[in-house]
This record gives sequence, structure tokens and C-alpha cells, in this order.
Amino acid sequence: MRNPSPHRYATRPGLYFTEDGGADAVVRSETADQLWFCVYEPEDQPTSFYSEATPPVDDGPDALLTAMRQYPTTTRVIPSLHLRETLLRMSGPNYGLWYVHLPKAWDGMRYAYRADGTWDPAHGVRFNPFKVLLDPYGKGIEGHSALTPAAYSYQCSMTDGMIEGSPNGPMSMLDSLGSAPLSVAIDDRDATKHDNEPIHPHVSWSKTVIYELHVKGFTAKAPWLPERLRGTYAGLAHPQTLTYLQRLGVTSIELLPIQAKQSEASLTQRGLTNYWGYSTLGYFAPEPSYATAEAQRRGPAAVREEVIAMVHALHSAGFEVIMDVVYNHTCEGGADGPTVCWRGLDDLSYYRRDPEHPGTLEDTTGCGNTLDFTNTHVVTFAIDSLRYWAKRIGIDGFRFDLAASLARLDGAFTHRHPFLYALRSDLLLGNLKLIMEPWDLGEGGWRTGQFGVPFSEWNDRFRNHTRTFWIDGAKPTKGRPSIGMQDIATRLCGSADLYATEPGRGATASVNYVTSHDGFTLHDLTSYNDRHNEANGEQNRDGDRSNHSWNFGVEGPSINPRILDRRERTGLNMIGTLLMALGTPMLRAGDEFCNTQMGNNNAYAQDNDISWLDWSWMREGVDGRRGRFATAVSQLITIRKSLDLYHHEEFFTRLTQLGLLKQSSRVQWHLADGTTPMERDWRDHAKQSFTMRLTSTTEGDVLVVINASRSARDFHLPSDATWHCFWNSTQTLGEEPRRVADIPATDSGRGPVRGSTLDGVIDNHTLGDHTWADRGSSDHAPSDHAPAGDAGTESPAPSNLWSIPSMSISLFQQEV
Repeated sequence: MRNPSPHRYATRPGLYFTEDGGADAVVRSETADQLWFCVYEPEDQPTSFYSEATPPVDDGPDALLTAMRQYPTTTRVIPSLHLRETLLRMSGPNYGLWYVHLPKAWDGMRYAYRADGTWDPAHGVRFNPFKVLLDPYGKGIEGHSALTPAAYSYQCSMTDGMIEGSPNGPMSMLDSLGSAPLSVAIDDRDATKHDNEPIHPHVSWSKTVIYELHVKGFTAKAPWLPERLRGTYAGLAHPQTLTYLQRLGVTSIELLPIQAKQSEASLTQRGLTNYWGYSTLGYFAPEPSYATAEAQRRGPAAVREEVIAMVHALHSAGFEVIMDVVYNHTCEGGADGPTVCWRGLDDLSYYRRDPEHPGTLEDTTGCGNTLDFTNTHVVTFAIDSLRYWAKRIGIDGFRFDLAASLARLDGAFTHRHPFLYALRSDLLLGNLKLIMEPWDLGEGGWRTGQFGVPFSEWNDRFRNHTRTFWIDGAKPTKGRPSIGMQDIATRLCGSADLYATEPGRGATASVNYVTSHDGFTLHDLTSYNDRHNEANGEQNRDGDRSNHSWNFGVEGPSINPRILDRRERTGLNMIGTLLMALGTPMLRAGDEFCNTQMGNNNAYAQDNDISWLDWSWMREGVDGRRGRFATAVSQLITIRKSLDLYHHEEFFTRLTQLGLLKQSSRVQWHLADGTTPMERDWRDHAKQSFTMRLTSTTEGDVLVVINASRSARDFHLPSDATWHCFWNSTQTLGEEPRRVADIPATDSGRGPVRGSTLDGVIDNHTLGDHTWADRGSSDHAPSDHAPAGDAGTESPAPSNLWSIPSMSISLFQQEV
């Protein structure tokens, strides 16, 4: 039996160049009455469609609509834009797809779609042939939707920069051409385009250290770059930028969204832009504003080439590239937003809506709309986009924003969602790093730990527990700690309580972080009690209220060295916990050198000095405060990468094949006096000093020593080995753990730096009776587990009795 001849046209939407010098255009709309493919050429040049087109129609809405409906091909000239528009009627729908063959097509061709059909907003149908629509599969985009009534499908007006009108009112007759973005064709047929592509690093999950950065903000003020490269893809690919990243030691660069974006109308009205980029305009096209001016001048193909060159450069330097993607909503916003693509092509099919009121969009994203991932074609659209970025651009993984919205069926989350199965089963995508932000703003939207294999997830519990343990623990309060040894130990062991959900799922499924782009920087966590988002123009009502932060007595910058020391120590405590825990650590760019956003914890609209990284610390050199901090972070990353004890995916407490919890012998716990914690100790939040021992058969064991008490303490380290301190969170302050036996008897506190009681006022803020280690202090606060002996008599100290600075975390390794 012979197979039937294939259909002439592609079965996937998109623009496909053909060997006859033309192209096949395919677009999906299941509810439109008619679609047109529109090509835009300069008015003063001969048209490529002279043989097909009718004489040009008048430049007016009625004449245009009449000609569109009457002729297969229509041409008109728009003098005000110096453009010629040729509209080719498409055939369809064929299983929801519309087709047309262009007799001529070229690289860089500007084009769009127009759709005609019913205007019935109450039932979610909003077709308007006067609005030009982007190709959802377009690889290049030119322009943005302007803040003008012409960009909206419904009749509206603009007063004092504000759009006024009802989205359920009459249809607008204003032509959006000139007020809307256009798609740009990119000929991608070159068979040799991957010939010089470097090998992808393919870093194993167990060795991954993620570094989250914004392409523009990372280099916008980089002193090593010429002005033309600052804030660009090319600037991130610059050899000196790559050298900095290599010296830091991270393995995988996670980029905030680089898909084409469009700012929300509310931001445009306030004179701001969506800096973060979580407002997607095109899912196949890169954001052009991050390209060099030269690439932007040459057009979308050159912008894409700059992106590809950046990815290649990162690969050549040994870095994976992970891309933050936003498939939960689009830039069109709520029903009152502009029409740029999906709303105009098939509003009913693309967006989730209230079943009882189809004209009302469901919103689990907080952005006005939610893409409908119960629709097979929306799932296919997302998969096609992801495959394009992975195959054509070279991306090594994706982090999915508000991923719970992508896995809702009938409104409820399920880890058995078809989209998740499509990701798992795809031969290309299933082998990439797939990271979920496991929540959204809908009912039951907090789903940390519930996505299953092979997905990793942001661990907000790690974030909150680490902040609370170290920051709240540093406060001069007498209340009972809210986070104790049990909580922090669980996070150090990979959060099995959240991620040991099925056999085969490992600790690396937990993407541990203390800060991310969304929220305070590490520096600001220890410098501000409250958010300071006034620059966002929302009366400081936006951003999270609950930050687990503390300013150490002064809101914002301080020149008091004691306050600066305590902030520094607490910051390194959190970094130390992050990098000493099982799981996949993620650092926010700039945290390694105490970058600040001046208290703004929601800087999504701040494309300026608030968000751009401040590299002025480099003038101070490595001996400056920020330089010492950066060196300490880099040292700890290097140590972690060198220890095989962290190069595995197993939980220390894991699920057996029977689903039972099984304790591992690879971790042991000790209190400061060397004893094993009892059941009551684990429940006692007052137990803030303990040791975690990781055992190995191939290298020396490792100790994570935590002293979260406000006094220096003597720790009895395991006596079956000799220990060497690799790293300590107070080392930048000139403090180090020391063997008690090595401390001269003349030292009043038997230690280089011991606890002292701070009374009085610091920067006009009273800290109260707060025992802390201070540089230069020699006051001694006795250990809770001091060796027995007569008062005033020095007893020989065991060689493994160590004095550990207050409020610190240390990493020891067994000497072999």
C-alpha cells in the first residue's frame, strides 16, 4: 500500500521559504471568518506583487474593507507612513489552519496578518480587520504597540495620556498600521549555520551553580566595556565579562527574559518600561533593545545573530545558558489591553476564560490574562517555541515563570498535565534543564515540590528559612526563635520533605536560593526593614511586604563599621548556607559584591541605576569591603565544586521503592558539645548551634559548623579525625575558628575574637543587650558546653575543641 501524497502546505504555523523564491504562510485561527497575509514595502520602490494585485485602493477604512472582501489580492498606499501594503487572502480553515503561498518572499520582509469575523466581546469574540496582527511564530519583530486608540480593538479615546473606553463597546474603525509592531521574515535555511557551533557544556545537575542575571543590567555600567557594548548581548559575550564569570566560578547563566517584550500600558502612561521583560510580545523573536545599535540598525536577523554569538561565546567559556520564559500570559493584558496578536487571531482559543461568562478572562498571573494550556494548540505553540530556542539558538535549559498556571486543568493544578508530559517526552527538551517557578496567583497556586521528575523547582521554603534563621536570629530580641535546627537541617539536606515525592527524584530538584530578581538584593536584606519602591509610581504599595529583612539599626546606608560588619557577616551566613546545602544553588547577580537597589524590592520597571549593577567596587580592589566579600563568595563556590560529597543527587533521607523514608548513613549530626541530638533537641528552636558531618569513602569528610548564637562558642568536633577550616563567614572581618589548644593562655577569651555585650546607641538606634563578636573585642562569653574543670584553672583542651565565632557558618574538611 502506498502512502498518500503529502499536503502541499506545512502542518505547523509559521513562514516557510520555498525553492521557487516564495514562501508558504500558515497561521492558526479556529473561529475567524477570513484571514489575510499582509506584506509591507517602501512606497517609492516597485512592488514585488504587481502581477497579482488589483489597482491600489483609497487609503480609507471603508474602501480597504470592501476591497479585502472582494479581491484575492489587494494593494493600497499609505503616504503618511511611506508604505505600500499588499493583502493576500488566505484559504482555510483546514483543521484550524489558514494558508497562502507567496509568489515572492525575501529575508527581512515585513509582514503581518489581518483577521475578519464576529465582533461579540460578551462571548469572547473580538475580530477586527482594521488591526494588524503579529505572526505568533515570527522570528523577528520590528516596533511596539503605541499608546494610542488605534492600537485597541474597541472604540476608545485618550485623555491626559490615559486610554478611556469599554472593551465591550463598539468595534474600533481605526487602522492600527503604524501603531502596532510588524513581523520580519528571517530566512533560516542555511544548512551550514551550525558548523562552527561550540560543544555545549552539559553540566550535570549535581555540579550546577546557577547565576541569574539581566542581559542589560549586568553590563550597563561595566567599566571594562566600550560604551557601544554596554547593556548588550555582545557585552555579555565580551572576553572580560566571561573572565569575570569564570573567576566567580558559576556554571550556568540564567538570563531574565530575552524574548521580545512590550511594556504594559500602565507603565507607558507613567513613563516607565517593563525592564525585567515578563511581558512577552514574541515567543520566537529575541528582544532587539539588548542588541548593539549596529545590529538594531541592520534589522532582526542581525539581532538574532548577536544572540546566537552570545550563546556560543558562553558555551566556549564553559557556561550553560538557561533562559527565563513566560508562557503563562502575554503582553496583551486584560480585555481592555491592546490587540497585537493572539487576541485578534483567536481570542477564544488562546486565553482562559470564565466558563459561565466567556467574555471574562481568567487571571492566575496577575497580568490580566492567562494562556489556555488546556488547548492542545497552545501547548504545541509553547513546545514549538522552546524547541526553536534550544535547536536554533542553542539554549541549554529553561526556567518557567509562574509555572503552576501552565499545569492547570479545569482550573486545578496537576503534575499530570499534558504540557508537562509534552516536555518530558520531547527528545530535545526532555534532556535540557527544566526549572519551574512552582506557584501562581490563582487559588491553590503554591505547588512547591509537586512537579515531579524531571523538573527542578525554585525552593521558596529554603529562601524563607535561611533568611529567617540568620536575619531574625541576629535581631536583639528575647523571643523564641521561629526557625530551629530541624528546619535548617532539612534545608541543608536538600529539602526531602518537599522534593522526595517519587523514587528517582533527587536533591538537585531543589533550586536553592536566598534572593532572586524578584525581591530585595542580599545587601538590601540586611540594610532595610521596609521596601522603598516609590520610584515605581505605585505609592509604595507594590512588592512583597514580607521580606524577613532587618536593617541592623539604620535604614539604608550606614558608615558605622560595627553595623557594616554585622551586615557583611549575615550576608555571608546566608551565602554559606546556600552553597553548603545539598541541591542546586542559585545566586542573584551582584549579590557576590553586595549590590544594592536602594531598598526597591520590585524593580521590574527600573531600567536605570536602581537595577543596573554597580561595578564601582572594582576601583577599591580586592582589599575593599565589597572586594573581600566577592572573594569569599568565589572561594566557597570553588570549594563546593571541588568536593565530590556534593556531586550526587541523592537525598540523605530518601524514598525507597516502597515509598518509605530511609535514613542515610552519609550524614551525622552533633550538638556543640559533641553529643548526638535527641528527639527533644530537634524540636527545640533554641538549639541554634550544631554540626552537620558529611561522610565519604573517597575523600575526607566535611563538617558544616553552624553557630547561630550571639556568643562565640567552643565546639567539640568529632575526635576520630583532624579537621581543617576551609571557609568561614567571618573571615572577611579578620576572624577565624581556632583550636582552643592553639590559643595563647594570655588571651582573655581563649579566642581571637570573642563575644561582647554591646550597650549604647549605634547610629542613633539602640541595639540593646546584644552579644556579638566584634573585631578587636577580647571580652569572653563562656561556652554553653565548656570543658569541666576547677574555676580559674586551665585544663588541657582536646585538640578537636574549636572556638567558633558567634553568628557564623564554617566549612571544615578532614585532613587526610
